[in-house]
Amino acid sequence: MQDYNCCRITHLSLLNRLEAGLPELPEVETTRKGIMPHVQNRRVQEVVIRQSKLRWPVSPELREEMTGQCITSVRRRGKYLLLGTGGGTLLVHLGMSGSLRILAHNQVAEKHDHIDIILEGDKLLRYTDPRRFGCMLWLRGDIYSHELLRALGPEPLGVDFSGIVLFQKSRLRKTPVKCFIMDSHIVVGVGNIYANEALFLAAINPKIAAGKISRQRYQNLVRCIKDILQQAIELGGTTLRDFTGSDGKPGYFKQAQRVYGRGGLACTSCQQNLKEIRLGQRSTVYCTRCQR
Repeated sequence: MQDYNCCRITHLSLLNRLEAGLPELPEVETTRKGIMPHVQNRRVQEVVIRQSKLRWPVSPELREEMTGQCITSVRRRGKYLLLGTGGGTLLVHLGMSGSLRILAHNQVAEKHDHIDIILEGDKLLRYTDPRRFGCMLWLRGDIYSHELLRALGPEPLGVDFSGIVLFQKSRLRKTPVKCFIMDSHIVVGVGNIYANEALFLAAINPKIAAGKISRQRYQNLVRCIKDILQQAIELGGTTLRDFTGSDGKPGYFKQAQRVYGRGGLACTSCQQNLKEIRLGQRSTVYCTRCQR
């Protein structure tokens, strides 16, 4: 098994950059739902690794230890996909340009097709990543105590995420509310696109200090976060750069975006031009009239 701790400093120094990347939670959930019917309860016949140098090295024991295992679960924690077997769990992060697709066994690999998990029958699960910012780690034991997962906040669509939780965690916080809700220790999976959109729906200025927002406004913001993420999942995620669904088709949420990517264009509510700034080194678009 790969000694993750031997690379601990390197891993942690890169984690924030990887977490800030794309795809976002709806894209990952779309991928999970897309691949699950094809891989769950299927036995792995072979693992083909063409390129092991991803964001972190592919676990060297992956090929030997996953071969012959039956994939019993396909879960998601934040932006991580977790393919569980009786012998261990494959942790996958798609990075900024990664994708997982279900293909026929005889599908010829192309330049950026780095890993194939060949399944019993006539299909394979292919990992493609032009930028190689993703990861594939083979883990044993309690995966939720693993360094990458144990400090993550609640799932945004789960019952543990509420306005009261946000309100309590935000007290005395001076960080802008947009950066606050994008912190994976506070809540997982609220990436840049959906933070912009949720704050617009909640009529909250993204620059306001998190500690200055009332409980009532946080309760409304949580409802907006849940609604916007659920809408994006239902529409198949966001078409951004290199993302494609597990069936090779792009997502469609971009068509419904109200502020993200629309800096300088008219607000859909009041027609005033939207303002674009940088917050936490991320593009932030909002309406100075509608969002207070």
